[in-house]
Order: sequence, then structure tokens, then C-alpha cells
Amino acid sequence: MATDNASRSVGGWFLLVFAIILVILGLILAAGGIWLVTLGGSWYYLIAGLGLIISGGLMARDSLTGVWVYFLVLFGTLIWALWEVGFSPWELLPRVFGYIVLGVIVLALLPTLKRRQATI
Repeated sequence: MATDNASRSVGGWFLLVFAIILVILGLILAAGGIWLVTLGGSWYYLIAGLGLIISGGLMARDSLTGVWVYFLVLFGTLIWALWEVGFSPWELLPRVFGYIVLGVIVLALLPTLKRRQATI
């Protein structure tokens, strides 16, 4: 894995920072998810949080698998949101908007990730 920090380009550093942000967001979601599960609530937040932690960790190690895991979380979020609120746009938006924005960033970082993988 091309995790040598001395060889990181600006895009490589942005990828690393983004991956760390995903892990932090995942930790927050998972912690809240654990609390919800203990109260008998939804498992979604725990599962989504763990997915973000795994995705961010893999991306930090320059693995394309992290991208696939992220989009699996995004797909799961879309399914969960539709199950929760149906096709009501105003109720769907707050549940999926953040994940979609992060997904656009993941797609923007894909060329950097592919370049870094090619140097392995």
C-alpha cells in the first residue's frame, strides 16, 4: 500500500484527511447507534457508523475497497430512508443529503486513489 506520507501529493493528503473525517463521522454515528440500540431503537446508525469507519480506514490505506464500502453505506442509507419516510422529498433530504455530498467527494477523489494504488 502506498501509505508513505513523504510521497503524498496534495490530492493524496486530501484523500487522507477525508478518510480521517469519514472515520470520525463513523465513530460519532456508531456511538449514537450503540445508544439507540440499547434503548431498543434502530440499528441503522450503528451499522452506518461501522461502514463509515471501515470505508475511511480502507481509503486511508489507499484501498479502492473503501470506495465500494462507502457506496454500500450510501445505498443502504437510501433504502433505510425510503423505508422510514417513503418518497416524501422533504423528509428524504435530511436523511440522504450529507451522504450524497460525501459521495460526490469520494468520486472526486477516485482518480487520486487509483493513482496511489498504481504506485503500489
